[in-house]
Amino acid sequence: MNIKAVLKKNTMIIVLVLVYLFFMITTKGSIFFPLNFNALITQNAYVYILACGMLMCMLTGGNIDLSCGSVVCLLGAIAGYFMVIRGMNIGLSVFLTLAIGVGYGCVLGYLIAYVNIPPWIATLAGYLAFRGLGTAILSGNSSTGSIAPFPESFLSIFSGKLFPTKLNNMNMPCMIAGIVAACLVILLNVRSRAVKVKKGYEAESMQAVLIRCVLLSAVILLFAYKLSMAGGIPTVLVWVVAIVLIYSFVTDKTTIGRHFYVVGGNREAARLSGVNTRRIMFLAYLNMAVLTVITTWAVVARFQAANSTAGTNYEMDAISACVVGGVSAYGGAGSVFGMVVGATLVGVINLGMSLMGIDANYQKVVKGVVLLGAVAFDILSKKSAK
Repeated sequence: MNIKAVLKKNTMIIVLVLVYLFFMITTKGSIFFPLNFNALITQNAYVYILACGMLMCMLTGGNIDLSCGSVVCLLGAIAGYFMVIRGMNIGLSVFLTLAIGVGYGCVLGYLIAYVNIPPWIATLAGYLAFRGLGTAILSGNSSTGSIAPFPESFLSIFSGKLFPTKLNNMNMPCMIAGIVAACLVILLNVRSRAVKVKKGYEAESMQAVLIRCVLLSAVILLFAYKLSMAGGIPTVLVWVVAIVLIYSFVTDKTTIGRHFYVVGGNREAARLSGVNTRRIMFLAYLNMAVLTVITTWAVVARFQAANSTAGTNYEMDAISACVVGGVSAYGGAGSVFGMVVGATLVGVINLGMSLMGIDANYQKVVKGVVLLGAVAFDILSKKSAK
């Protein structure tokens, strides 16, 4: 087993562990409390969801969506207007919010893919316009600039817990789910290697696979234990896991998923080989809009209100999660697993600095340095590979 290659391949995982240990020391262990494991998920769920969409955009050639944070603000205001101000049926309100988000995604995708407006220009327009429109809706319907309370039946879908129990009482359904997840990880890793060996493909050593299985299982079981002591599985975690698994399958196992990589690698070559590059660009931004709608629901449920600050800098956290997780700033390279590592690192930094009481302005400085370091590492790695 080549230790140097293993370290290079898992650099960000090692960084994540070191950063977590740093905050363990500086917060005197408070980041390890069950409630903070729960907070890591609930407070940063938006990063995982948006980063899945940002990943697909970046794969097409380093393109990004600067408008998603502002769209969260606007759609939250619209959802609040439907559910709270007008008292509309929850199902209808959710459908209308989704329809508006999909409509925006179609318009944005068309402008980028078929009118050839540069993505950063098209989404910058949304970044400026939708924050203002959302704030205007909120100000026009509430003297406090926020709309609340949302119906409990809606909030429980995104901010509740599955089979909740009291704090510090072990939640057995949560532990069972963790054990099942750990077993599935071991089974899938061993099976994947067996398939590669059977087909004659290059495969990792069994030792490397077993080490990865042990480490991943340990992390899953630790999370399951901590969440079980924090009252159970947050419902938003179910949404995050489902979205991550879907996008992992799409990018790894489907033809259209591979097309995103091909377009990002060489768009002209992809077009000449028969890939509909315009459709891929359109789908990337339509997909981003759908995930932004889901993020809106999760954010509204977390704050139990729609307000004008919702979505602030969300686009930056999503981009950071992707870049830190190894998604190339030039497109054509990256994985959902890497993005999850990046999003977790961003979440740990957010949570750790909050627990330390660091000023929000300095938190931005730290995240900016981390982002720059990740991009520099990506560029230097490619140069050394050549």
